[in-house]
Amino acid sequence: MAWCADYFPNRRRSHRSSRELMSADSTHPLATKRLVIGHLTVCQGCCCGNTENGRPPVPVDWLKKEWRSRGLLKRVQLTISGCLGPCDLPNVVTISNENGTQWFGEITQFEQYRDLVDWATRSRDAGELLPLPKEFQRHTLHPFRKCDSRARR
Repeated sequence: MAWCADYFPNRRRSHRSSRELMSADSTHPLATKRLVIGHLTVCQGCCCGNTENGRPPVPVDWLKKEWRSRGLLKRVQLTISGCLGPCDLPNVVTISNENGTQWFGEITQFEQYRDLVDWATRSRDAGELLPLPKEFQRHTLHPFRKCDSRARR
C-alpha cells in the first residue's frame, strides 16, 4: 500500500476488522464476498449501438436476459457501460480478470455476442476464463498510446 500513502498522505487508516480485510500478503485493502473469474464490459455509449447514426446495434436486452437465464452473474460479471472509446471501432467490448483487460472492437454481428455468452458459460463451468474463439483475435485492439519519455507533453 505504499503507493496509497504517497498519493494520499492524509488518508485515515481503515477501521475495518481483520475479518473484512484480505490476507496480509495481499496488496488490495478491500475484500468482496463475490469473487468472479472475469468481467465482460459492453459499450453502449455515444457511438456503440447507436443505430440512428448508422452504427450496428448492441443486443443489450438479449445479453442481460441470457446472462441471467444462464446464471452467469455470480461468476462472470456483465456490465453495459457508457462510452469506452475508441469510437472509430464500434462496438467495443472489454474482458477483464486478475491478469488485466483485453479490448475488442468492431463486434458488430449478433453471432459474436452469442459466442461471447457461450464462451462465458463454458468459462463459468470450467471455473476460469477460457480462451475466446479464434474469430475474436482479429478484433483485438490496444487503445492506449505507449509512453515515450521523448514525446512532448
